Amino acid sequence: MTDGPPTARCHVVTGKGGTGKTTVAAALALSLAADGGHVLLVETEGRQGIAQLFDTPPLPYEERRVAVARGGGEVKALAIDVEEALLEYLEMFYNLKRAGRALRRMGAVDFATTIAPGLRDVLITGKIKEAVTRRRADGRPVYDAVVVDAPPTGRITRFLNVTGEMAGLARSGPIKSQSDGVMAVLKSPQTAVHLVTLLEDMPVQETADAIAELTAAGLPVGSVVVNMAAEPILPEDYLAPAAEGRLTPADLEPALAAAHLHDGPALAAALVAEATEHARRWAAQDELRAEVEALARPTVELPLLTGPVDLGALFELAGRLEAHLRTEVAA
Repeated sequence: MTDGPPTARCHVVTGKGGTGKTTVAAALALSLAADGGHVLLVETEGRQGIAQLFDTPPLPYEERRVAVARGGGEVKALAIDVEEALLEYLEMFYNLKRAGRALRRMGAVDFATTIAPGLRDVLITGKIKEAVTRRRADGRPVYDAVVVDAPPTGRITRFLNVTGEMAGLARSGPIKSQSDGVMAVLKSPQTAVHLVTLLEDMPVQETADAIAELTAAGLPVGSVVVNMAAEPILPEDYLAPAAEGRLTPADLEPALAAAHLHDGPALAAALVAEATEHARRWAAQDELRAEVEALARPTVELPLLTGPVDLGALFELAGRLEAHLRTEVAA
């Protein structure tokens, strides 16, 4: 879901709250796992939304398989625990595993991440970078792709860029090295930030704002995913007349009479009112669709699902995203 050949291996999925970004992230992970891919799906906000989607117990701070994809592919999931990530960090860079456990018992770890929210983002992005760059003994990546269910659009740029800000404060040492390594991944073609929106005013505006902020920060923008896109109920020939108020009860009465609906005039008037409202909503969505297209990013629409979002629904959405990926490669 990037311009040109899909070189990205770190797919960051963001969107305004309520747009379904967690669902899209899960579906994207399934699509990337098709045909034998090994994908890690990362949750960053501690909501256990991924576990709910895949109908599994709450995820611990370890990578667990949640789905098998076509061709032997698999999706593993990880819910990042900030306290555990901090203990890993202390052990990795300062050999302070025992001291870190003591700090945790004293409540100092939770205190530190609470008073310094930026520290949480540093730890989370560091863990993401580690997963992206992890290698097998033969040098191949452990994961073909890492998909991140990231914070919402309102804070996505700061979330991804906070490690770069930390690097500016440390001139040398482990913090500097770690920060530089994280930003080397997040600001490279290895990463793509995908934005999920609905065809509604606020989500589209937040998507446009986020794209501008990400671009200004030098962070690579991927695709825009229009989620929950509904199909028009009315035939295309009726949409424009209804939206413009030119559809009348008289236009519907012959069809109602043919269907032996004897309460024709009253029913026709009610149907016209409903059709007019629907057509105007559709016209407004079309205007917003044009705004999304004007963002000049690859765009894919996912349908509004009629039932619950279960594993079958996720595979349906994954198929749409897989087709989008194939189209980009062909282009």
